[in-house]
Amino acid sequence: MNIKNSFAIAQKDWLEVKQNKATFLPIMIVPLFFIVVIPLLFTLILPNVAGGVEDFTTDPDMQGFFAAMPAEMTKVLEGLDPTQTMIVAMLGYIFAPMFLIVPLMFSSTIAAESFAGEKERKTMESLLYTPISDQELFFGKVMAAAIPAILITWVCFFLYTIIVNAVPYASFGRLWFPLPVWWLLIFWVSPALVAMSISLTVLISTKAQTFQGAYQTSSAIVLVVVVFFIGQMTGVLFLSPLVALIMGVICWGVAAIIGRIGMHSFSRQKLLTD
Repeated sequence: MNIKNSFAIAQKDWLEVKQNKATFLPIMIVPLFFIVVIPLLFTLILPNVAGGVEDFTTDPDMQGFFAAMPAEMTKVLEGLDPTQTMIVAMLGYIFAPMFLIVPLMFSSTIAAESFAGEKERKTMESLLYTPISDQELFFGKVMAAAIPAILITWVCFFLYTIIVNAVPYASFGRLWFPLPVWWLLIFWVSPALVAMSISLTVLISTKAQTFQGAYQTSSAIVLVVVVFFIGQMTGVLFLSPLVALIMGVICWGVAAIIGRIGMHSFSRQKLLTD
């Protein structure tokens, strides 16, 4: 397989996504909400709302949340004042699973454009007649979604780190983020989820007739993140380093299985007759 051919396909897809404002703008706006709006809400706004911090730390549900936390996570909260506790709990622990929506949304949008978008633009036949192998074409579509999704996740993580350390620095007097679990979340779990999401979305996109159909079907994978968020909020399952490690192993395994199925089942003949 010639990687250069696959990279050429990826470059073509990047240009088409960039030119499609209806697709490009939403996937750029959502990360800004997660890395700017939410951190500022818990570092600037809520601490200055009368009773906001006290209501958070004394809330019975939050008390139950703190009581159920593993010892390795509660140790981070020891010695913190109420404001610091709220910031660390929300931005360091509770919000952590939701950060995974950023790479999932980005990768699903581009991957859904892969073949379904070609069908909508009536460019499928010219693409399929290019002198490259089926594997190179399939891998190029996967590469088109994976590379920007992972890069944007790392950029968002870098900006998020700056904001949650710099804005409340007067309160902490030190750098407190990232917590240990975030390294696994960003560099282990996130790429695994991206690989799983893209493999599934590209596979769906070869069958779907429209971008919206492919995107809506594949976006169901976001439910995995939502379920994990609810599980942590209810104290059923906390995102500790061990859980993040296991989660990544499972996602990489599923991604490998789906990717293998997609690679072997993909053929130009089927796409021309669908």
